Amino acid sequence: MVEAVQDAGVVVTGAGGGIGAALARRFAAEGARVVVNDLDAGRAKAVADEIGGIAVPGDASAIVAEARDALGGRVDVYCANAGVGSGGSQAAGEAVWALAWDVNVMAHVRAAHELLPDWLERGSGRFVSTVSAAGLLTMIGAAPYSVTKHGAYAFAEWLSLTYRHRGIKVHAICPQGVRTDMLTASGSAGELVLRPTAIEPQDVADALFKGIEEDRFLILPHPEVAQYYQARATEPDRWLHGMNRLQRQWEETTAR
Repeated sequence: MVEAVQDAGVVVTGAGGGIGAALARRFAAEGARVVVNDLDAGRAKAVADEIGGIAVPGDASAIVAEARDALGGRVDVYCANAGVGSGGSQAAGEAVWALAWDVNVMAHVRAAHELLPDWLERGSGRFVSTVSAAGLLTMIGAAPYSVTKHGAYAFAEWLSLTYRHRGIKVHAICPQGVRTDMLTASGSAGELVLRPTAIEPQDVADALFKGIEEDRFLILPHPEVAQYYQARATEPDRWLHGMNRLQRQWEETTAR
């Protein structure tokens, strides 16, 4: 058992399935009291009933107060997990870009705005951001997703560097492919880039808890992402050439 989360009040957004459901199950198994949030009320209730948690359905941007009340007035851990895997290029519609920004970035900002006054007053709190390896690297065929996941990572990083001396713990989870509905929806690009090394949602939860035990900010369920991230930073043109090679391979595949 991880002592840091025993009897903690935990909120997991987007927890009706996939990574969110795996996180909710793991927190509950570790002795936490868990609020399960999802836009789909039925899915939220199903997971909550399974783990003995509390379902609080609705927009992840607007449930902090209700979730806090459901937990008896205190949130200890907030998992900003809800996300949208918006594909497309620079030509994606304004509505697609706006939704990606709202869910993948601004929902995190709004939650932090609600949570931080209480956390700073008592000198403790834990913010878990489900980002994606796309937030460290990028993803072919998905400009809105890649750009906004970079934003989500940047915001988590900013929270950590700004408030760590005041007792706030932040974790950024950056997996590659995970066997979820989002992977299925990623289409041929996901099949090419993500499917070959895809892991289970439970593997992501395991990686987070190892990171919590080791007090690490960056959580990499796919360890090889560290090497890609290093290559991107130290040899950007070589890295971009390699990613462009993937792009061309994908274009050839879709043209058949």
